[in-house]
Order: sequence, then structure tokens, then C-alpha cells
Amino acid sequence: MSEKAARKPVNIGDIGVEGYQMPDGSYRMSLSSAADAVGLQARNAFDFLRSKAAKRLMGEASALSVSEVEVEQTRIRAIPLSVVARYWLWQTSRGNKRALALVDALLEESLERRFDDAFGVARTEYERQDLLTERMNVSREEFEALAESMAEPDILREHISRLEAQVRQLGGEPFQLPPEEG
Repeated sequence: MSEKAARKPVNIGDIGVEGYQMPDGSYRMSLSSAADAVGLQARNAFDFLRSKAAKRLMGEASALSVSEVEVEQTRIRAIPLSVVARYWLWQTSRGNKRALALVDALLEESLERRFDDAFGVARTEYERQDLLTERMNVSREEFEALAESMAEPDILREHISRLEAQVRQLGGEPFQLPPEEG
């Protein structure tokens, strides 16, 4: 049995998703929107909900978090925002750079909103969306640079291993001085 929900477009920085408000006032996202926001297919989100990782993160109720929602003339499979957040967080642990940039920017915005409130700083939603988009772009660039810098030692180790193999093929022993002549 499905529940009727209201649908609205929701912007998360420069990412557009479909948001749904349930009759009880709670919010949902479709599996496809949750996955698309981090560059994946809806099937990936569905598989996550059935995984051992989801059960560890959310308990056995994770598979039950998908509900069929009726919107206008169609039905969608939707999940609560708490599940969307855990799915995106899980994607960061799997090395999804898009998810990492999104979660990083949202976390920073969450902190900033609390500080803005404490210090009486008012920002429009338009300003917040622009800041979030900028943060996501900066995060993507920073994480890309970090990934490249972390790959460099691996590349150097591979070069050293190849050189050691070549020295052995030529009859030598790596890191040993050649025998003295004469």
C-alpha cells in the first residue's frame, strides 16, 4: 500500500533532486535521486539497503526503510533523509569522490548554519545554495588533488620494485655495493 506525498524540486548546491513530503510531515527522496546525486544508478542505492553494511549502520530496519510513495499519477520508491545521509556517507567510505565532496560541503554548511544562528547572521537561501555549490566544487578539487598526491608514493614504490627486478636480472643485488675490483 502506498502513501500520498507532495513533490517539490529541492536544490542541494548545484544538484537538483526531487523531494517528497509525507502526510505526517516527514521527508523522503527517491532511490534514484539519492543515487544520482552521487553519480550512481538507483540499483546501487537499493543494493546498499539490502547489504550487511546498511544493516550495521541502521539495524535490520534498513530494508524496511524503502516505502512506495504515490505522487500525482505515479508511484516511486522513497527513503527517509536519514537513510539518504547514511547511503551518501557509505559511498564516501567506498571512495566515491562525488559523495565525499557532497557530504563534506553539507557538513560544513550544517556547522555554519548553527554559527550563523548564534551570531545573528542572516543569509538568503540563494546565498546558501551558492556557498554550498562553491564548497562542493572546492571539495572536489581538493579531494582530487589529495587522491593524486596519495597515489604518488604508490607509483614510486612500483618504480623502485621494477628497478630492483632489473638489477637482479643483470646479476646484481639491489642496495648492495658491487664487489671491489682488484
